[in-house]
Amino acid sequence: MKLVILGATGGTGQEIVRQAIERGHDVTAFVRSPEKLAAYGDRITVRKGDLLNSAELAKAIEGHDAVVSGFGPRIPIAKEDAHLLERFAAALTGAMKRTQVKRVVIESTAFLFKDAILPPAHLFGRLFFPGVVADATAMEEIFGKSELDWTIVRPPQLTDTAFTGKYRVRTGYLPFAGFKISRADVANCMVKAAESQASIEKVIGVSN
Repeated sequence: MKLVILGATGGTGQEIVRQAIERGHDVTAFVRSPEKLAAYGDRITVRKGDLLNSAELAKAIEGHDAVVSGFGPRIPIAKEDAHLLERFAAALTGAMKRTQVKRVVIESTAFLFKDAILPPAHLFGRLFFPGVVADATAMEEIFGKSELDWTIVRPPQLTDTAFTGKYRVRTGYLPFAGFKISRADVANCMVKAAESQASIEKVIGVSN
């Protein structure tokens, strides 16, 4: 597949790029700082641009099969980034509609699982990261109302531990006692989701 990777210089994004290459995909990374991906050489195509600019996104996405996004805000969130995910979602859905590329896999957060008891993800998110909860909710609503073939992946706390391939996945729910997961395992789940039609218009909970 021809994949566009967004957020490709972040922790999850770098793993998405690496694993997509390993799985034989043709990768285009759309980033603000191309020099951070110089180590990949000619194994990937790197396009420089602004993730909040719909026209620039459209140019990068044109002619591809799917978009996989590990884009997210840094915590703590600066005031100017309070609606970053919402603005990103608006830009990306507009770009994809323009290019007629429909398949997209988006990284969100387990804080949005309102019925999670162990851990109490939504309660924890509302208490300690209300800005993230509000912004991620707005982002998901935009994708949900779009006509795209979306999949939303909601991981809990992300770690930099090694890839295991032994993570758990539940559609519509956070796996029981799903406190953490490695970025590498989240990336693996997202790339596999892009390869399949099974998770279209579904929210996926994933954890180790």
